[in-house]
Amino acid sequence: MSRVTVLGGGSWGTALAILLAQNGHTVVLWARDEMLVEHLMHERENHHYLPGFPLPSNVNPTSSMSQACRQAQMLVIAVPCHAVREVMELASPMLPPSTILLSAAKGLEAGTGLRMTELLREVAPAWSAHTAALSGPNLAVELARGAPTAGVVAAQSLDTATAVQQLFSIQPTLRLYTSTDTVGVELGGAIKNVIAIGAGICDGLGLGDNAKAALMTRGLAEAVRLGIAKGAHANTFLGLSGVGDLVATAASNLSRNHRVGYALGVGKTLPAALDEIGQIAEGVPTTRVICKLASDADVEIPLCCGIESVLFENAPPHQVLESLMQRPLKTEV
Repeated sequence: MSRVTVLGGGSWGTALAILLAQNGHTVVLWARDEMLVEHLMHERENHHYLPGFPLPSNVNPTSSMSQACRQAQMLVIAVPCHAVREVMELASPMLPPSTILLSAAKGLEAGTGLRMTELLREVAPAWSAHTAALSGPNLAVELARGAPTAGVVAAQSLDTATAVQQLFSIQPTLRLYTSTDTVGVELGGAIKNVIAIGAGICDGLGLGDNAKAALMTRGLAEAVRLGIAKGAHANTFLGLSGVGDLVATAASNLSRNHRVGYALGVGKTLPAALDEIGQIAEGVPTTRVICKLASDADVEIPLCCGIESVLFENAPPHQVLESLMQRPLKTEV
């Protein structure tokens, strides 16, 4: 078995560490917060972020980056997107040259608009050939409890994607597919968080399933348009990182982004919604980045931009809905 390091002690990183340990790998779980690491070491459970799931004995928590990177055959980056650059700048000088870098963060970097694999190749260019992204309908709680789950790992090198697939797919509860369309897989994983906020708003407003289904479908159309403009394959958005992740994230109360949208729909402010969740909702900062990318590429994404106005311009959701419904009529495709 392999030595795998997971960077990030939140719910997602902890769930991935548990899964990899169940696969028989030696897992190092790194977190910046020394108090959290002490808790994980002594309690053997992440009570704050993922309660109810004990850490296997082969999960070794640490706050030492040098210890985390030592002899790592795969480095799974599961910190929030805004922290990926800083964390990788710390990690890259300590990594073995053959380490696979796997982004498990679903979002884009604010300011640059970079996808996570682009960011990794910029910060750690020596590992460019060994960089991949993990995406799909992978809610942390369900993954941790062993519910049947599928996902996709994308890399420019099919060999790299296949190596990740094999490291994860020993347990029969997770089935990973491979892809070489990193652009589509990563954009799908980012945009679905934005649409999930919109779906939560629909539920908070009590608009019903017709409205939510329409929002999800037209939101997917926006993802495809932007994806094609950025060099992705349209069919990728019909797969696990597109439709699959969108269905799970937009329909589940386990989704942070859906919960943010729901809170907005029932009249709460964005700060109150985020405080209630107590964790990062990647769709919030990603919304601004997606709208900027679309504007620069001259791609229309009215739903995402409507969600942006609710999040950051205090636009009333009912008013945004009315403006969307009154847009000029057109053909579907």
